[in-house]
Amino acid sequence: MPRNRFSRRKFLGISAGVTGAALAAKTILLDPGPAFALPTPVSASDRVRFGIIGIGMQGSSLLENAIQLPGIECVAACDLYDGRHTLAKEIVNPDLPTTRRYQDLLNNKDIQCLIAAVPDHWHKQIVVDAVNAGKDIYCEKPMSHTPADGVEMVAAAQKTGRIVQIGSQRVSSAICAKAKELVAQGVLGDVMLVEGSLGRNDPTGAWEYPPPPDLSPQTLDWETWQGTVPKRAFDPYTFARWRCWKEYGTGVAGDLLVHLVSGMQYILGINEAPKQVMSMGGILRWKDGRNMPDVHATLFEYGQVPVYMRLNLGTETPEIYRFMGSKGILEVTEKTLTFTPQRGVDDSPSYYANSFPRAMYREYAQKWHMEHDPVPGQEPTPKGITYVGISWDDVKPHLWNFFQAVRTRKPVVEDAVFGHHAALACHLANESYFRKSAVYWDEGTKTIKS
Repeated sequence: MPRNRFSRRKFLGISAGVTGAALAAKTILLDPGPAFALPTPVSASDRVRFGIIGIGMQGSSLLENAIQLPGIECVAACDLYDGRHTLAKEIVNPDLPTTRRYQDLLNNKDIQCLIAAVPDHWHKQIVVDAVNAGKDIYCEKPMSHTPADGVEMVAAAQKTGRIVQIGSQRVSSAICAKAKELVAQGVLGDVMLVEGSLGRNDPTGAWEYPPPPDLSPQTLDWETWQGTVPKRAFDPYTFARWRCWKEYGTGVAGDLLVHLVSGMQYILGINEAPKQVMSMGGILRWKDGRNMPDVHATLFEYGQVPVYMRLNLGTETPEIYRFMGSKGILEVTEKTLTFTPQRGVDDSPSYYANSFPRAMYREYAQKWHMEHDPVPGQEPTPKGITYVGISWDDVKPHLWNFFQAVRTRKPVVEDAVFGHHAALACHLANESYFRKSAVYWDEGTKTIKS
């Protein structure tokens, strides 16, 4: 038989082309699912009445979405900035009661549950106070500002038995649910590596938000807003851009990485802290006085699987996961899920055999083809498949799951334990960045160690 002596590069290129041509791709539209899509009337006795704490960028979006759900009613709103009282009334109705004191909502007997969308350094106090007051609560991500805060929040939730849901909404998305299902079915084979990445390239994406023009110590309770952090003089930019500083926020880790981690945990069925974490990065683009990195790359170890996550506020790139296994790649984006199978076997004689003497190579190649070539007409055709659904950033399904849990007392997916583990991954990433060394979570002492 004629010699078939290709270079390794040429062989890989031909194999890739043949494999790609053999894929029989199929696209399936995912059902958006939740019953809130159906306009069904809800009796007054079955309505869920909530209060909201924090009506800023995220809080106002949550409020607008929540009141569009059937049987969900906003009873009161709280914010330390008076302009957001006006905004809450504009969203709900002009008669909506508003206050600067969140304790007023805790004492309101008409309120069954709360939504909290406040800076990270206020999460722990509000969640602990809420559950101790007998209120269920939906708290924005990341769950905690520090590991110690997370430990206290889990303990309070478990002690009181109240429902706590953290706001990383992709755990309620149809896209991630289908990815979870496919992984559980074993379509990936052995999971080898997970990648996740996201990049932005604009001032708003890097949190350089414009403060409200009327912001002042008269329109904002600045002293209360600062909480327990070291006090500083009134600064409207600190109020608007708090994510830039570790005293108030958790940087790209707590704002963006937590979404990637939460989705990854959900898809792979992980509910624990990573075994080891190593980060690097820096303030490479936005040198505006912030003390949190704008580029942050982290390698996590979950079991034996490396998970590599990259955040970049200086280059626009898609937000994407790649779950890599011995049987193929599962690529997950905001609205699509694509599985590309791989057979994991040689499609032709090994290119290493090119180093054999010619007679030996011919004998080897002939034997290989006899043992491996498929029967004509029965060649394997790997089938790729793509699923398309609504955005994994759609908050309505996640809010709906929370309100349904309040009604039924059934547990939520992203409870305090799940939220704590996702937040711990982010705290470990930040701690590794600042320590410039690998770190891990010591469950015995509930601390981060190098």
